[in-house]
Amino acid sequence: MPQRKTGHVTLSDVARATGFSVSTVSITLSEAPLSANVAASTREMIRKTAARLGYHPDARARSLRKRSSGTIGVLAFDLSDPFSMPVVQGIQAGLHDTDYLPLVMDAQTERKVFDHSLRLMLERRVEGVIVIASWVFDESGLLADAQKNSVQLLIVGRDLTQRNITSYLLDNEEGGALAMAHLLDLGHRRIAVIRGPNEMFDSAPRWNGILRAAKARGVDVDLKLVTQLPSIGTTDDAFEGGRAFVRELVKKRRSFTAVVAFDDMTALGVVRGLAEAGISVPDGCSVIGFDDVLPARVTTPAITTVRQPMRDMGQQAIQRMLSALKDGNASTKAARFYCTPELIPRSSTAAVKTKRKTSA
Repeated sequence: MPQRKTGHVTLSDVARATGFSVSTVSITLSEAPLSANVAASTREMIRKTAARLGYHPDARARSLRKRSSGTIGVLAFDLSDPFSMPVVQGIQAGLHDTDYLPLVMDAQTERKVFDHSLRLMLERRVEGVIVIASWVFDESGLLADAQKNSVQLLIVGRDLTQRNITSYLLDNEEGGALAMAHLLDLGHRRIAVIRGPNEMFDSAPRWNGILRAAKARGVDVDLKLVTQLPSIGTTDDAFEGGRAFVRELVKKRRSFTAVVAFDDMTALGVVRGLAEAGISVPDGCSVIGFDDVLPARVTTPAITTVRQPMRDMGQQAIQRMLSALKDGNASTKAARFYCTPELIPRSSTAAVKTKRKTSA
């Protein structure tokens, strides 16, 4: 077989190798209805030859014929965030049995990168876009352009139903309440709280849930034991934020027996800070996180947490998008789906010892 000018095996290459016409090869390999008119022995020979040569269909040409790209954009506001990757994995799992290709891009928590990535997706004629973003950002502009071009839109981690965008998010208020109630049930009353950054959509509802659970039990949250993480650029910032908060509490000689951290990475920072202060977990202080990311499960002590069904959220999101694409109706009214959080008790929390105070 002569050397090809391109690196890809084409229908013409298979046709030359078999001696049949390009149209016969095309009809056979695409399993078109007309392939029933091709002799079985011929079909078998063409398929074996195509396999031997390493032929694969040209998706770009097929897209031009069908006037569809067969591509779904997945735009994560921050792939380094432990929340994002399980969602992406769920989306990919939902696409395994389809012909759709996920185009995954990372906005790196920067609005300019987000806009640029979305623009590239629209230029490549993606049929749908799933945005993974718990960060609060100005969602006008390009998202509206996507809607104008009948591109299916869906967001995981934020509520944009008012913009007619279907949204999948956790019931964060219930999650915050679960975390606080767990510590209160263990007898803790001097509970420190690390709130999330203002830019995080889920920060306020988790805080509201914490307050709701405390009020239901007649417990006042001491605001001297509450802090808020600054804007987070990486997961290291969350870890260091938890660590720094403990150092500050110890320095100011604040009395506390437990800590509710905004997320698991912050909780891991809290555990490190407590260890550096000579305070053991959970005997000296209980710690609870949020999300249930892998590091929380494998560390010692394993972190008690509130689990987000992140992979399931991704799978549910892509199934809804595939259904919308099949229906061919991009104007479907947006819906809001709340996923249920789950308390996962582990060894970082224990009943309070009433004769002991955690202070320095």
